[in-house]
Amino acid sequence: MNNAAETATNVPAEDRLRADFYNFLGLLLAGPPDQIVLDQMAGLTGDSTDLGQAIGGMARVARVTKPATAEREFNALFIGLGRGELLPYASYYLTGFLNEKPLAQLRADMAARGITRAPNVYEPQDNIASLMEMMAGMIVGRFGAPAPLNDQKTFWTRHIGPWAGHFYTDLEAAEHSVLYASVGTAGRVFMEIERDGFRMTAG
Repeated sequence: MNNAAETATNVPAEDRLRADFYNFLGLLLAGPPDQIVLDQMAGLTGDSTDLGQAIGGMARVARVTKPATAEREFNALFIGLGRGELLPYASYYLTGFLNEKPLAQLRADMAARGITRAPNVYEPQDNIASLMEMMAGMIVGRFGAPAPLNDQKTFWTRHIGPWAGHFYTDLEAAEHSVLYASVGTAGRVFMEIERDGFRMTAG
């Protein structure tokens, strides 16, 4: 996404951590990780929570994954010959077709929030990587002022909640998933946490 200057103030530490994890998922889903990103994954530490255990799982797999292996896996999952094993787009998950109404609705919401696509990006905006990046940007104020929690909830409920959990579950179980199976687990658990958190907010 095309970013305005990020607002550094008035974002609680917990929300910064949420944004960091959204950003990290977006990075991993936008393209295959290089050695630097694999090293970052390998250095992650978890705890006894479901998300902590999922993060620990990502770290263990990353320690034994080479960049060339990760690239082959990414290509098999998301690119393939003609198409990959998974189609990580909201329109496809919600309607069975690409470039459908969910994409049009997302573009309208992006315009209302001043979020524009970077000039070198040609993927439809409703792909999972872009949505993770958008959510992170809204939380920390990359597109203006940090979005209030109710606004985050509205965006998440419209564009992420109805399908992202299903996508991450599919990623866990995909035939070609090894490294990305661990990403799928972490993403699925994180989406469950976000869903439960938004349910407790007003509005």
